[in-house]
Amino acid sequence: MGATPKGPFFRNVPPPAGGKPTSPYQRFIPREELGDFASWQPGKLGEQPDAAPAAPPEPTPADWQARIAAARQAGYQDGYRDGLVALDNFKQTFAQQATSQIGALLESFDAQLSELDAEMAGALAQSAVLLAQQVLRAELNSHPEVVAQVAAEAVSAVMLSARHIAVHVHPLDLPLVSEGAADALEARGARLHADATLQRGGVLVQSDVGAVDARIGVRWAQAAAALGSTLALDEDTA
Repeated sequence: MGATPKGPFFRNVPPPAGGKPTSPYQRFIPREELGDFASWQPGKLGEQPDAAPAAPPEPTPADWQARIAAARQAGYQDGYRDGLVALDNFKQTFAQQATSQIGALLESFDAQLSELDAEMAGALAQSAVLLAQQVLRAELNSHPEVVAQVAAEAVSAVMLSARHIAVHVHPLDLPLVSEGAADALEARGARLHADATLQRGGVLVQSDVGAVDARIGVRWAQAAAALGSTLALDEDTA
């Protein structure tokens, strides 16, 4: 019993460096020499190891029906929500397009109305010019004596300081003016002259300080221009 056992196990456990040989039953083995080691803990007597978890039960037909109903409900809610979003987007897009189209239509309608107004105004002015042209022609033919009044007004328009006043009228209007405007001509010392270049009904007054152009064509052009027309008095339209 006192002898040191001589076996391979005890030969593989050398004594500490510089230490004295000891009995193998008194040998202390450090933790680092053990390597991988786990202490064994005895369990309770009769204790069974943990059993594997039981598998979940198979779904019953009622479970499947409930799952299908829940999936349908979730799909319905998702579809309803997406439908509302799509409808709202459609309404906004449609409102924008409708507003843009209506705006463009109103602008086009307003432009057409403006163009129509301009055409109507032009047609009305042209009608007024044509009517005035016919009235003036008829007036000159039926009442040629009005030239005397034109001559009197033209002479009165000359500056009071004017001298050497000469009144030119058509030869056929000369006796009418001489008789109808005699007082005005005498008051200003004006001389009456026959001028075949003038149209009947027209008067041209010249003096040392300027002239008064009361020719019928000039007065007509001014009146027609005020109505936006360039129609000449002697011009006929089809």
